[in-house]
Amino acid sequence: PKMKEDHCLHAALLCLGVLCYSHGLTTERLNHSRPSLHGHHEKGKEGQVLHRSKRGWVWNQFFVIEEYTGPDPVLVGRLHSDIDSGDGNIKYILSGEGAGIIFVIDDKSGNIHATKTLDREERAQYTLTAQAVDRNTNRPLEPPSEFIVKVQDINDNPPEFLHENYHANVPERSNVGTSVIQVTASDADDPTYGNSAKLVYSILEGQPYFSVEAQTGIIRTALPNMDREAKEEYHVVIQAKDMGGHMGGLSGTTKVTITLTDVNDNPPKFPQSVYQMSVSEAAVPGEEVGRVKAKDPDIGENGLVAYSIIDGDGMDMFEITTDYETQEGVVKLKKTLDYETKKSYSLKVEAANVHIDPKFISNGPFKDTVTVKIAVEDADEPPVFLKPSYIFEVQENAASGTVVGKVHAKDPDAANSAIRYSIDRHTDLERYFVINAEDGNIKTIKALDREEMAWHNISVFAVEVHKQHQEAKVPVAIKVVDVNDNAPKFAAAYEAFVCENARSNQQFITISADDKDDSANGPRFIFSLPPEIIHNPNFTLRDNR
Repeated sequence: PKMKEDHCLHAALLCLGVLCYSHGLTTERLNHSRPSLHGHHEKGKEGQVLHRSKRGWVWNQFFVIEEYTGPDPVLVGRLHSDIDSGDGNIKYILSGEGAGIIFVIDDKSGNIHATKTLDREERAQYTLTAQAVDRNTNRPLEPPSEFIVKVQDINDNPPEFLHENYHANVPERSNVGTSVIQVTASDADDPTYGNSAKLVYSILEGQPYFSVEAQTGIIRTALPNMDREAKEEYHVVIQAKDMGGHMGGLSGTTKVTITLTDVNDNPPKFPQSVYQMSVSEAAVPGEEVGRVKAKDPDIGENGLVAYSIIDGDGMDMFEITTDYETQEGVVKLKKTLDYETKKSYSLKVEAANVHIDPKFISNGPFKDTVTVKIAVEDADEPPVFLKPSYIFEVQENAASGTVVGKVHAKDPDAANSAIRYSIDRHTDLERYFVINAEDGNIKTIKALDREEMAWHNISVFAVEVHKQHQEAKVPVAIKVVDVNDNAPKFAAAYEAFVCENARSNQQFITISADDKDDSANGPRFIFSLPPEIIHNPNFTLRDNR
């Protein structure tokens, strides 16, 4: 009976509010960790005797629930030595982490109390040292013994997401189940105890477009063929709930803004089948005639459109370029137009996407065509001479009123206005010529002398009768044709010398003459001796023409 009494361990572990599970666990731990009061001998292997040191402490790992808010201090547990006979001579001393501040011990009974509310998330356990001493002499009666007070978790922390707001992108028309983004929440409660930190994700807003994986927080698309052009942005609310998502668990939420990014799933489309344009015949090549625009609801490079002329009777007269800033096709004039020749043109214009996504090729063709009709407008044009220049001839010394030639101009406009002619007097200061204002006949008004001026270069104006500002100008060159109206003249007064006894047929002088007329009038000169000396036997003349 004495040995049985000696081995009875008196220990009390009182943890207020601890579940039976904890109590059972504590009991199990007590049963496995209680030391014996009195040492005893065990026969070891090979006959050796092992001495187990005597120990009188009864202690264990203590637990105290966090966030206790009762009126009295929490009894954590009781330390008791089996050498304590209850006469009050033993004094219990507590030291270590939080001793005297958080944890206090009744030095007589060994009861340990927690005087402050504990928070496991701030500190999960405390290491303390207990010792029994003689109350009168403070002499240690037992070696110091270390024990741990663990703060037991309760579900007092809701899950918190890393970010209050998330932003994510996913291509439009993505397949169902396409991963969009993963949101992650954390729970400060003890993940090793119960389900306080076991999180389950769910979607509160954003269905039926998106779903979330309960265990991972991965958001995925839930509907096929979501169209950016119909709706571009979605607001999703995700909840993380602890206690495995069961009733009573704490929860936290986050907002996720999901934007559908564009893909080229729409072809360009002209809003009308025919465009009507007009251009003046006076327009110069390179001038803009008009613009066409095919609408493509896609954006960025997916909405880029290039324009081209693929058919029509105006392919040679017009061209089209692409204005990539406005996404318009710019029709421009390529060649000069003539209203009187052709009054209208037709073009077939094609608009095609620059970048095509092979995934959506079945949505094609990614192009459209439109007809462009261009009307040529009649411009008020100046008169036009039938020739760019005129060359006439008239004989010198011709009588006044001799017709030199005729110029002719006409009004190219449909009105075909009457024309009046005049000579630019700056080009005929001597007034040799006159022109008939109505028919354009040019005549002389004084005799012309080729030897004074062989060519006359004048300019003739043509103006419309009712529109004096519309005028044209043409150069007229008049050649004065030579007639033989000038006698030859000797070049100089000649004097010659000849030696006596000169040989017969010896040349001793050459005589030349000048004539103002044109050499085209036949041989230049005929030389001969005058009749009075033609029979002189001393001299002869040889005509060299």
